[in-house]
Amino acid sequence: MNAIAPLSRTSLLNKVPELTLAFWVIKILSTTVGETGADFLAVSAGWGAGPTRALVAALLAAALYVQGRTHRHTPWIYWVTVVLVSIAGTQITDLLTDGFGVSLYISTSVFAALLAGIFAVWHRAEHTLSIHCVNTPRREAFYWAAILCTFALGTAAGDLATEALGLGFAGGALVFGGLIGVTAMAWRKGGAGVATFWIAYILTRPFGAALGDLITQPKGHGGLGFGAMTTSALFVGLIVALVASAQRKAWRVQAAPI
Repeated sequence: MNAIAPLSRTSLLNKVPELTLAFWVIKILSTTVGETGADFLAVSAGWGAGPTRALVAALLAAALYVQGRTHRHTPWIYWVTVVLVSIAGTQITDLLTDGFGVSLYISTSVFAALLAGIFAVWHRAEHTLSIHCVNTPRREAFYWAAILCTFALGTAAGDLATEALGLGFAGGALVFGGLIGVTAMAWRKGGAGVATFWIAYILTRPFGAALGDLITQPKGHGGLGFGAMTTSALFVGLIVALVASAQRKAWRVQAAPI
């Protein structure tokens, strides 16, 4: 976590955005789109789970390739990749739960252990987990592996809390939102920046998922009944507006005289 920081030529060399308020807003919106977007394509649009997974996998592979080929942070490429990772993470957990009958308790535990393993290998290789120096292909590979795992873990943990533990959509949003608030307070009180960032990053996934379900699900199921298509379109529009603003700032920094 971090305070709002201005863009600079140096910061653009890092492949991850500065941790501004806009970063966290887009992150939460993208997690909600990951939840609602996957449901819309597979169910509302009638594509089915298999074709939707294949399409998202192909798009994600292309996005990661383009992201890896860039030499500086490019907001629109980065956030397209995040949205696709969000959808893919949701699909991985849903496939395990609905397709293979894996318990949410098990999938949550496995993804938590997998993420811990990624962090351990990353730290051993690079001696840091900071996102402020994701500026080599190897560090970027570790970063995106961790991000995909956080989305899968967050989906499993969110479903575990809202469904298996019976918190419901509103209760899940309140609980995970509260935990994000506690993490932010810990950071403000001097907590380790790297640790609080990753904790908050993980928590925004179940928070966004619970929020998305609360908005989209029918009232009879505990939601507000706005539907996946309407919610996805609204949130994608907000993401596009915020990313467009970030991209314009990046272009101005690149064009400014040294």
